[in-house]
Amino acid sequence: MHTLEGIWQPVYAELDGEEAPIEVLQQTVVEFSMGEYFVSFGGEISDQGSYVVDANGLTLSGLDGPNAGRVIPCIFKFAGETLSICYGLGGARPKKFATGSGQQLYLVNYQRKSV
Repeated sequence: MHTLEGIWQPVYAELDGEEAPIEVLQQTVVEFSMGEYFVSFGGEISDQGSYVVDANGLTLSGLDGPNAGRVIPCIFKFAGETLSICYGLGGARPKKFATGSGQQLYLVNYQRKSV
């Protein structure tokens, strides 16, 4: 069974249809642990909060960092060892795993990091 729990390295990301630079992805790590999430960039925690998984998908609640006070509804799926999350940065849950100009959607494919 697949679980969100663990440490994830982004291998591909796009924001509103624009692909993120690989150099940024290589310095970013996301950890999901016991209802909390932590985003690290260059070894420093840059964003953190809590998360809930329910029938609708994944919902992040930012506590510290650029997303403090924001609720970000997401959808996620596993394809083999890849975790894909589409974040609804505008506050609406995404309907598909794709982004386009002006949609305020952030799509990321992650690989689990071995600890």
